[in-house]
Amino acid sequence: MANISAKDVAELRKKTGCGMMECKNALVEANGNMDDAIKILRERGIAVAAKKADRIAAEGLVDIAIEGGVGAIIEVNSETDFVAKNDTFKAFVAQLLHIIITEKPADVAALLACTYEGDTNVEAQLKQMIFTIGENMSIRRFDIIEGDLVSYIHGKGSIGVIVKFESDEAAAANEGYAEVKKNIALHVAAQAAVPYIAREDVPASVIEEEKSVLLAQLANDPANAKKPQQVLEKIVVGRLGKFYEANCLLEQEYVKAENKESVAKYLENSGKAFGGSIKVANFFRYEKGEGLQKREEDFAAEIEKMVNNK
Repeated sequence: MANISAKDVAELRKKTGCGMMECKNALVEANGNMDDAIKILRERGIAVAAKKADRIAAEGLVDIAIEGGVGAIIEVNSETDFVAKNDTFKAFVAQLLHIIITEKPADVAALLACTYEGDTNVEAQLKQMIFTIGENMSIRRFDIIEGDLVSYIHGKGSIGVIVKFESDEAAAANEGYAEVKKNIALHVAAQAAVPYIAREDVPASVIEEEKSVLLAQLANDPANAKKPQQVLEKIVVGRLGKFYEANCLLEQEYVKAENKESVAKYLENSGKAFGGSIKVANFFRYEKGEGLQKREEDFAAEIEKMVNNK
């Protein structure tokens, strides 16, 4: 067996962009021949995947699966929206959801190490997908939730919502309960993502920080110069209502309400009508590509490049 040096591994890594262990294993298999090692990595799709890794992947798919009271929501990104419509890509995402529900990995790194099928793990399958489809892809995030669940997918995977309810038997047995759950999921999808369910869930430190910001805003307004501190503090308490509306699900105005009732009021009224109570225990809302850098297409430059390459 050839003696594989650290310098050889570093050189192969520079040429392919692959990981150190992948490069070392390829060199060992190629008996130290650099060209053969590159070929091995290319055949496995690893080199292709590594070279595409710095390309922007902000499109893709949000998907959800619920199996036996266990739900999972995932976002898998690609470079173009076209890939999200690919049946192979959609089947890959669906299998990831099944693995997440079955294996319950702690994070994306743990998911990548899970068995995909046979001797292939998720990471290797992802690289093979990149090689086959020809675009950079990444598993961005996922969450697992258990209990009384409802889900909703909007726009063929642009937004995904999964909500957990804790309701008593009387409410859950009512034929209208499923409709209420669906309505809450639709509401969550229609609104911007919020970090809390109820105002009681907002940490005291967050409230104090918001109060200090509001007090500073009032102090910087000349119209408030002569107002006593206790008056300013009462104004702040009133303005905190807007903060709760912007950050707490139950404080939001229910999107289908005709009388501007809150989500909390809608659930309260629905529960009473069913002879019980309905509560939201947890929820996740994923929007495809939120917070990610988007690809900016320069069609003029692309056309010029095509012309010059003729």
